[in-house]
Amino acid sequence: MIHFYPLYIDPGTGSAMFSILIGAAATIYFLGRALIIKLKVFFSGGKASNTVSADHSFVIYNEGKQYWNVFKPVLEEFENRKVALLYFTSAKDDPVFDTSWSFIKPEYIGEGNRAFARLNMLRAKICLMTTPGLDVYQLKRSKMVRHYAHVLHEVGDAMYRLFGIDYFDSILLTGDYQAEDIRTLERKRGLPEKILLTVGCSYLDVYAEKIKNLPPEENHSFTVLVSPSWGASALLTRYGEKLLDPLSESGWRVIIRPHPQSKKSETAMLERLQTRYKNLNNIEWDFERENIISLSKADIMISDFSGIIFDYMFLRDKPVLYVNHDFDLRPYDADDIDHELWKFKTVKETGIELREEDFPRITEIIKNAGDSESLKNARKKARETAWQYPGEAGKRVFDFMMKIVNG
Repeated sequence: MIHFYPLYIDPGTGSAMFSILIGAAATIYFLGRALIIKLKVFFSGGKASNTVSADHSFVIYNEGKQYWNVFKPVLEEFENRKVALLYFTSAKDDPVFDTSWSFIKPEYIGEGNRAFARLNMLRAKICLMTTPGLDVYQLKRSKMVRHYAHVLHEVGDAMYRLFGIDYFDSILLTGDYQAEDIRTLERKRGLPEKILLTVGCSYLDVYAEKIKNLPPEENHSFTVLVSPSWGASALLTRYGEKLLDPLSESGWRVIIRPHPQSKKSETAMLERLQTRYKNLNNIEWDFERENIISLSKADIMISDFSGIIFDYMFLRDKPVLYVNHDFDLRPYDADDIDHELWKFKTVKETGIELREEDFPRITEIIKNAGDSESLKNARKKARETAWQYPGEAGKRVFDFMMKIVNG
């Protein structure tokens, strides 16, 4: 008797097979389009054009709702200038669907491989995104897109996981300082030079306006914001109860805002901590998409190497306690850089170090965490370095995209 067993394909193999199928489909699609064009040229007696034929001039792809404020000022600029733009999003509840714009055409294209399948066959003159890893994993360069632009979504170093921005045509920076390390990677890896242009930080422009318009909190009590990054080296994963127990006993309001990725990758850790402090009235958890409310309430922040440190410093101009770390750079582009990252160097200059042995006396440390003139000056310098052209990012990104398409 012949026995038939169910076929099992592990997720990694399945993903690889899906990528192969998508690549094959894209190849067949482009070969078919090329053949049609050649036949049209042949029968018309004309000559093929060297320019990229595009169904859309301007395309933006937003991989998640958390990046809405990165693109909002850019979309507003296109709408105000009456220039049509196709906006792809992987967020069903993207705020763009609540707008009534005339020149922005929004479209939900799904998540993950479904979205990549659509993007891999895109026809456009320029495509702007925050998503790294172009031409590294499932997200491939479409042969019918003339220019791929990557806009940074934080004011820290332009360093991602390996090869994250290697294959873009341009990188839009928040500060001039970010260009040096990108050029270093290009030389080391034998890559052609990309267009590097400093445009400012669009989401900080949005937050700066919002925070000015927030009403003052009634009956405000002293508030400590704990807002770390995620992963094995991050604050909550590494220390958890060791830090939060003495903070919970301080009597102060403590807002814990985990990194959004923690909800996906560190669920067990978060559930353990939430259960531990569920009966304490002074412990609050913030899982909102925007960090602006927690930032506005906080009198002091405790963090690690998270980029939110600079959001807090630049928007609130208040002191930060940082926990030092042994960050493993090997999976990141930064491992190929032979100097300390700007982010790590600047946190040391602008913040107050908090050591693990200091946790039991955290109340005393926070009470004595004076905001010296040197710390204020260091924050000012960091802001001027990393957040250039405040309030102008949307306009500058628009102008750049117009230049690429029309230049």
